Amino acid sequence: MKRTTLFAVSLAFTVAANLRAQHKVDSLTEAEIAQVRDAALDPDIRLQLYVQFAKARLTTLDRSRTDPKVADHALAIHDGLQSFLDIYDELDDNIDTFAQRQNDIRKPLKAIIATDAEFTAKLRALDADAQTHPEQLAQYDFLLKSSIETLEESAKDHRELMVEQEELAKHRKKETKKVNSDSHE
Repeated sequence: MKRTTLFAVSLAFTVAANLRAQHKVDSLTEAEIAQVRDAALDPDIRLQLYVQFAKARLTTLDRSRTDPKVADHALAIHDGLQSFLDIYDELDDNIDTFAQRQNDIRKPLKAIIATDAEFTAKLRALDADAQTHPEQLAQYDFLLKSSIETLEESAKDHRELMVEQEELAKHRKKETKKVNSDSHE
């Protein structure tokens, strides 16, 4: 009985994780997936790609708010927010992976920190505008607030990681100088 319950719980977690991963992949187009795959080992390019994809989702989201061809603006905003958040989460996952590998990601991280502020400002503007359409806001308010909170937390984490990256770079520089001075002796 315990074994069956444990198996069922394990299976449920596995299915949930796979569905979440599939949803993230669904947020990327085939061309974007190919670009990410091609940049698998280059943190600079890979992180820049995710930033570009996130920017594109926010641009599409912004257009869908006023596009007369869109039948359900609230649904389009909700789906756009979810797509943006999925890609942003994937960006964060990649940052964590490269940081754990101790890759030097200072250059893309600097751009990401600037972009964090841009993304937060756009979502805050969406939130301010949404207050004028309370009938639509109910469909995406929780997701919007969660997105803003995620961005603020991630921006803080990114700034802290930048400090760690700077310290790591100083340490590497000292080690290189030491190795070079030892080899000249």
